[in-house]
Amino acid sequence: MPEIDGLGHVGIYTEDLVKMRDFYTRVLGLQLTDEDLSRGIVFLSANPEDEHHEVALVSGRDVPRGAKLVNQISFKVKSLDDLKALHRRLQAEHMPIERFVSHGISLGLYAYDPEGNRLELYYKTGFKVPQPLGEPVDIEASNEELLATARAAIP
Repeated sequence: MPEIDGLGHVGIYTEDLVKMRDFYTRVLGLQLTDEDLSRGIVFLSANPEDEHHEVALVSGRDVPRGAKLVNQISFKVKSLDDLKALHRRLQAEHMPIERFVSHGISLGLYAYDPEGNRLELYYKTGFKVPQPLGEPVDIEASNEELLATARAAIP
């Protein structure tokens, strides 16, 4: 039987393509891999050598403000320090931050992009913990304390 290997990319309809491109590149650090503004599309990747695009931004969001088209877009980070740095960057941009939680298997920061799409930025702990789990934790805690909290969820 064929198996899915992982998420390829997410496409998001947007009201302001340039503003969203700026947020995903400047604030989250994705790289612009291609774009055609006349056709209303931008392609972004965290690792263009591995994946041409993980996010496609497309002009044409035509639903009322507040309507949710995406549950969440989740991005892995390499370290807890990266997660904390992205938290500070989101705060500096005055982006809405929903919560920071331990899933046991990961530590996740939930926030929103400029058009209200939920983002999850997460660090994989490597621990095996049944899901769902979402215990609030303090992102300002030390990395050791955060990992201890996640480890405590192991059954």
